[in-house]
Amino acid sequence: MSYYDIDSILTDAEKIPCTFQLDIPDLGYLDNTPNQPLKAGTKVSLPLWLAEMLVIANTGGPDNKTFVTFDLPRALGNDVVQALKADPRAVPLRDQSAHFYGLATHMMDLSEEQELGSVLRKTFVTRAAEISLHARKVGGGGVKGKGKDEGSNLGIGGAGEDFLRGLDEWERKLFRKAHDGAKAGKEWMESIKKN
Repeated sequence: MSYYDIDSILTDAEKIPCTFQLDIPDLGYLDNTPNQPLKAGTKVSLPLWLAEMLVIANTGGPDNKTFVTFDLPRALGNDVVQALKADPRAVPLRDQSAHFYGLATHMMDLSEEQELGSVLRKTFVTRAAEISLHARKVGGGGVKGKGKDEGSNLGIGGAGEDFLRGLDEWERKLFRKAHDGAKAGKEWMESIKKN
């Protein structure tokens, strides 16, 4: 990812639920109480980039008490993980987060959740196979007119549009690359047949 990658910027802006464990002076504005300290036990949703910095700086004092803890965001909550275990293809990841895998990889770096990595790996492999099947439907079997195929450029329609709506940004990039590769392969085969 580059510094100017919009997907990375949007992923870093995702909100993470954090709980402050100590009173922090002059941060009450995070909880809509300006000029007040942020009280211990206050739950605040912070952007991922800030939560990540606080977790890294969160070394704990002499009594090993950390000043902030975080929970997994709703997109990676227990309900979503259980649904992904049951059938990864049935979960519209975009409804959870437009940058689901980006958020998940950041959270795996920060979290001690062991199960999350294996569930996400299985999810990506299962969904990638489904994406590949949809991407091979080159041209969409559209209406022929003036010697050109005027169907969908992505080879989808109806149920395919619903499928695309559920893909997160990583999966959409994968779909586009697989689709373009299948389309280029088909064009190459047709050019070979003409010669």
